Amino acid sequence: METIRKAHDSFNGAIGASTFGRIFRLEGSGHEQEIKNTKFTTEVRAGLTTFFTMAYIIAVNASILSDTGGDCVCKDPTGQDPTCAKNQDYANCVQELHRSLITATAVVAGFSSFLFGFLTNMPVCLAPGMGLNAYFAYQVVGFHGKGIISYNLALTAVFVEGFIFIFLSLIGMRQWLVKIIPVSLKIASACGIGLFLAEIGLSHSAGIGAITGGQSTPLDIAGCAPQYQDATGYCQSHKMTSPTMWIGIFCGGIFTSYLMTYKIKSAMIAGIALVSIISWPRGTSFTYFPYDDAGNDRWNFFKKVANFHPIDHGLNALDWHVSDDASHFVLALFTFLYVDIIDCTATLYSMARFSGVVDPETGDFPRSTLAYCTDAFCISIGALLGCSPVTAFIESGAGIAEGGKTGLTAMTCGVCFLISMFFAPIFASLPPWSTGCTLVLVGCLMMRQIVNVNWRYIGDAVPAFVTVMFIPFGYSAAYGLIAGLMTYTALNGLIWITKFVTRGYIVPDDEDHREYWTIKPHGKLPWFVTAGHSLTSRFGRDSDGKQDGGSMKSSESRKHFRDESKGSDQELETVVVVPRDEKVLRKF
Repeated sequence: METIRKAHDSFNGAIGASTFGRIFRLEGSGHEQEIKNTKFTTEVRAGLTTFFTMAYIIAVNASILSDTGGDCVCKDPTGQDPTCAKNQDYANCVQELHRSLITATAVVAGFSSFLFGFLTNMPVCLAPGMGLNAYFAYQVVGFHGKGIISYNLALTAVFVEGFIFIFLSLIGMRQWLVKIIPVSLKIASACGIGLFLAEIGLSHSAGIGAITGGQSTPLDIAGCAPQYQDATGYCQSHKMTSPTMWIGIFCGGIFTSYLMTYKIKSAMIAGIALVSIISWPRGTSFTYFPYDDAGNDRWNFFKKVANFHPIDHGLNALDWHVSDDASHFVLALFTFLYVDIIDCTATLYSMARFSGVVDPETGDFPRSTLAYCTDAFCISIGALLGCSPVTAFIESGAGIAEGGKTGLTAMTCGVCFLISMFFAPIFASLPPWSTGCTLVLVGCLMMRQIVNVNWRYIGDAVPAFVTVMFIPFGYSAAYGLIAGLMTYTALNGLIWITKFVTRGYIVPDDEDHREYWTIKPHGKLPWFVTAGHSLTSRFGRDSDGKQDGGSMKSSESRKHFRDESKGSDQELETVVVVPRDEKVLRKF
C-alpha cells in the first residue's frame, strides 16, 4: 500500500509540475495563483462523482422533451384524437425522438461541461436544466405540441436567448446583478439550493421517492410501491414500505455517509454504484426493470449496453417564421430570459462560493464574464441540437464536495457524458433511488453556510429566510431569489422611508447590526455604469477642473469601505455605525 501511495503522490506531483498542471493551477505548478490542495486524481474523481449524480438527466430530459412530440407531425383526419395519443405512427415517431434526445442531451451536457471547465477553470458542469425543460415542454410547447407555440419556434426562442445572454454578459450586466444582491441573500440562495437538492433527492422522479404531493397538504409522506399510487403519484396506502426507497436510504445514504465519516475517497461514487448494481437484476421487488411495459422497454434498451443512436429528430429544427406568432414567441423568449438569467446566475455564484473562489473584496469570482458568456453560448448550441435551455447544474456541488476545485472536474464530467453517447443504455439505467441520497448529502454540505447569514438584523434575516424557504417549496432557484429580493426591497424600503420622514429620529434599535449595502458595489463596475459616472463627473467639475466635494466624499467613502473589508471572510460585512444622539440621517 505504501508503494501505491508513493506512486500516486509521485504521479500527481509530476502532473502538477507540468505545463498541464500550470494551465489549471494545480498544487505544485508554481503558478502565482496556484490553487492549494488540488491534485489531478482528485479532480478526476470529483468529475466522476458529478457525472454519476447528473447522469439521470440523460433519461429524464429526453423523457420530458419527447412529451412535446418534437418535430413529429400529428395527423388525425377523424378529429377524435387531437393529441394523437392512440396514433401508432405518431407513437413510433415520438419513440425515435426520445432516442435522439438521449443522444442530444449527452452531447450538449458533454460539450458544455468540457468547454466551461476548460475556459473558466471552475468545477461547474452544464446541462439542459430541470425545471426549464418542464416549462419548455408543458407550458410553451405543450403535450404533443398543443401549447402556445410549436417545438421548432420554441427552439428558435432558446437560440436567440443565448445571444442576448452573451450581450448582457459582455456589457457586465449579469456580473453587476450578482454584486448588488445583498450578501445574506446570496448566502441564502446557496443554502436554498442545498434544500432544493435535498427535495429533489427525496422526490420520486429523481430520488428515493420518500415524499410526494399530498391531497390536502402541499407535501406528504410517500415511499409506497407503484401499485399503491394513484395517477398523480400519491400513495393511497402502504406508505414508507417501498423496497427501493429503503435500499436507497441504507445502501446509498447511510453507506455513503459512513464512508464520508472516515474520509474515504469516492464515497459518493461507491454508494451510487452499489445501489445501481443491486437494482439491475430482474425478478426482485426492487428491480429497475420490472415485468411491465415500462420495465421491458428499459430492459431492452439496457441489454444493448453499447449503442449509438444518431440525432434524427430535433437537429437544426429551428423555425424562423417568427412573424406567424410574434406575440407568443416574445412571451416565451422573455420568460426564458428572466427565469434563466436569475437561475443560472444564482447557481453559478453559489457553486463558486461553495468551491471557495469568490473574492471577498470584489464579490466576484475569477473569469466571471467568460463563464457567463460560455453558459450563454452553450444555450444556443443546445437549441441547435433540439434541447431546452442549458444551465449550470446544482449537482456540481457533489463534485465540489468530493474535492473538485478546478475545471478538470467539469472536463472529466464532460468526457463522461460524451462517452455515454455510446453507452447510453448503461447510464440511462441508473435508477433514481441510486442518486437520491447523494443529492441529500450534497444539500447537507451546502447548508453549512447558513451560519453566515446575518440573523442579528430582521431586515436581513427575514428576506434570507424567505429565499431559503421559497427555493425548495417553489421548486425554482430563480423564483426563490426573486421572492427574497422583493421581501428585502419592501421591508428595507419601508424602514428607509420611515427614517427619511422622521429625519432619522425613528430607526430600528438593532440597525447598527445590519449589513452594508449599496447600489454601487465596489469592484469593477459595468461599462454602462462607469460611462454614466464619467459623463456626470464632466458636468460636475468646477472651473479649476477639480471634482466637487460630493464626488470626493463618495470616493473617500468607497476607499474607506475597501480598506475596512480587506481580510474579511464575508463580502460586504462592514457596518457603518453612527452615534444615535447625533440624529444624523444615515445613508441607506
